[in-house]
Amino acid sequence: QVQLVESGGGLVQPGGSLRLSCEVSETLFAFEYVGWYRQAPGKQRELVARKRRWGSSEYVDSVKGRVTISTDNVKNTVYLQMNSLAPEDTAVYYCNTVDGRTRTQYWGQGTQVTVST
Repeated sequence: QVQLVESGGGLVQPGGSLRLSCEVSETLFAFEYVGWYRQAPGKQRELVARKRRWGSSEYVDSVKGRVTISTDNVKNTVYLQMNSLAPEDTAVYYCNTVDGRTRTQYWGQGTQVTVST
């Protein structure tokens, strides 16, 4: 069973930065996509950013220019660097992977990000 463990969430002031990390129990090359989703209170879970196995990335419009997804294929870790954070970025952030062969999705337990004064 694939395990994803997120870390790096917390409380940050508007305009601040956070880097989320997701350690995956298998090689990232096993997955067609690795990415981050978020769910704010009372809202549906939405894609924030995802990266294809061989490189291309995509971002939701609301985070473009502020957020960067990256991977360390030696550490089997996915990162989400978030800058210029705003209160509307407050949510639980979930790491996600999609198996390249079976298309099975795997989720982490989530990490809370709160942007507030």
